[in-house]
Amino acid sequence: MTTRMAIPLVLVALLGTVFFALFSSYTPDASLNLTASYYADQTVPETGAQNIVTAIIVTYRGLDTLGEVTVLFLTAAIVGLVLSQSKAPSAHAGAGGLPSGELLQTGARMLVPVILLFGAYVFINGHLTPGGGFQGGAIVASAMLLMLLADPAERFSHGLISKIESSAGLTYVILGLLGLLFAGGFLDNKILPLGTFGSIFSAGAIPLIYVLVGLKVGAEFSSILTSLEETEDAE
Repeated sequence: MTTRMAIPLVLVALLGTVFFALFSSYTPDASLNLTASYYADQTVPETGAQNIVTAIIVTYRGLDTLGEVTVLFLTAAIVGLVLSQSKAPSAHAGAGGLPSGELLQTGARMLVPVILLFGAYVFINGHLTPGGGFQGGAIVASAMLLMLLADPAERFSHGLISKIESSAGLTYVILGLLGLLFAGGFLDNKILPLGTFGSIFSAGAIPLIYVLVGLKVGAEFSSILTSLEETEDAE
């Protein structure tokens, strides 16, 4: 056995030992702690959201969510900057890669609208069902990936993607500040009426917030995919 093969095995054995020690000494709590009890008891009456996890992420932990989307934005910006400087497009890169098969192109035309619709459904209904802005945005970006695979010559406008991302991010921050001014805190969803529990128009501003998060995340992932595709064509 070579050293190259032995090192991964040793690392796996060490990780297995650590996780086994953690698992063997783990004792589940008999009851919820103080914070978890508050969330479980007060989230529904305070936010009107059927999905408690969504309400916690969007309202109680709104600043954390803002930090997460900011990190994703910085990642997309850095990837685009690095790839744009890594290799300039050559004179033979205009073709945009080899053409894909007719089956893939036809399937993409049929599936892309369905994928986009499903992604929108996921982040619009994030306050009612499992899902939300991050999941829905990733689904939307997968439709963009399918379009790039089906037609390598396809080019998305970086300007349009940037406008969607920046507009969604700015509106997200504005909603957060409105919560500070007219409700109980940053991204407080009660700047809008809570509506009827369990309906699509409920939970105050949470559906609108998740729409913005979904658009922002989808635009950022799409920007990364487009930058990667253009770099592949330039090689």
